[in-house]
Amino acid sequence: MTKYIVQGGKPLFGEVEISGAKNAAVAIIPAALMVDGTCRIENIPQISDVTRCLKILEQLGAQIRTINRHTVEINCSRIHSTRTSQELARKIRASYYLVGALLGRFGRAEVAMPGGCNFGGTRPIDQHVKGFSSLGAKVVVEGGFIHASTDSGRLKGANIYLDVVSVGATMNIMMAAAMAQGNTVIENAAKEPHIVDLANFLNSMGANVRGAGTDTIKIQGVDRLRGGSYAIIPDQIEAGTYMAAVAAAGGQVLVKNIIPKHMDCITAKLVEMGVEVEEHEDTLLVRRTGNLQRTNVKTMPYPGFPTDMQPQITTVLSLAEGTSLVTEGVWSNRYRYVDELRRLGANIQVDEKTAVVEGVDHLTGAPIQAYDLRAGAAMVIAALAAHGESEISCVQYIERGYEDIVEKLRRLGADIRAVEEPGDSGELEAHIG
Repeated sequence: MTKYIVQGGKPLFGEVEISGAKNAAVAIIPAALMVDGTCRIENIPQISDVTRCLKILEQLGAQIRTINRHTVEINCSRIHSTRTSQELARKIRASYYLVGALLGRFGRAEVAMPGGCNFGGTRPIDQHVKGFSSLGAKVVVEGGFIHASTDSGRLKGANIYLDVVSVGATMNIMMAAAMAQGNTVIENAAKEPHIVDLANFLNSMGANVRGAGTDTIKIQGVDRLRGGSYAIIPDQIEAGTYMAAVAAAGGQVLVKNIIPKHMDCITAKLVEMGVEVEEHEDTLLVRRTGNLQRTNVKTMPYPGFPTDMQPQITTVLSLAEGTSLVTEGVWSNRYRYVDELRRLGANIQVDEKTAVVEGVDHLTGAPIQAYDLRAGAAMVIAALAAHGESEISCVQYIERGYEDIVEKLRRLGADIRAVEEPGDSGELEAHIG
């Protein structure tokens, strides 16, 4: 078991390079299954979710060649199976993207029910199923697998209205429809940057997807996707996490390799709290020297404040002057981590979807635990700001989505180290959805 030991109370200074977007990579890699030829994918983050995605593709028959740490070439010309490994698929939420990719190209898919983080709420796949069914697939969930198939071997375009704005369903249906016969229209689509990134990847391989980034996406199905090269966008949430770390611990950090427009929803809230943010072409200079001020935050689909930043901003607000309200507007419950913040001295009360955050003068180091990916990032932020030593366990959740987080923070002057201790290195089943 790996743990992080953090000696907090030290401001952060320096530069941090942001990696490729996790939420884009875990969809684009499955989308490579649709390409008949070799596709080169650049700016891939070195995280456990990506490693597992690549292993699943290899098990299905893909040939994968590592060019360098952040670049791979994937050839899916000789896929020999459309059934995934249950062991690997259940460890990542994004395994459901394999359904759309396999169904789109081969007309069939058997994908083990996804796992990943379970932060207290449910993340149903009903909108995914609705989309696949509208495209002519028969979908059955049994024996721990999603079974999807078509009688004709190819999906048919359709008009699909999503009952709720769903990032996963939008991306999954977009993949499936890219090689369907005829035209598909997805209405009430999600607009997140990684949806646009997936559409751009598909288009670079020969697909015809228009409107990604708006609430209506139009897809003209094609017979074949060819090979090509594509670079994944920078990770909006990783960048926001380091910005939040500076806000909590103080200091000045240049956040590099970002798309500033993607950061507007996060930047605006930090500025409200008294954090200084200077925007440049592909960097943000983040500085916090004075006291943090209270504010209210409600998570919403993009371009609203992202749910994946909710634990991090709540942690920062626990150190702000006054009373702040945080409302979770996407998932039914994402506050399991609050008890861990209370161990450090935070004063937070949760009532269903709302957290009432009374700012405290400081946090004090203590043993704490990561319950999921973004809550784990919040634990790191809290430990960096706290007085004294904190020990963070279950850090495998953090490493699902943050590349080299310990080393990046050490370069900013943080006193953080990873230590190996005897014990079960597997993931805790209690936290797998």
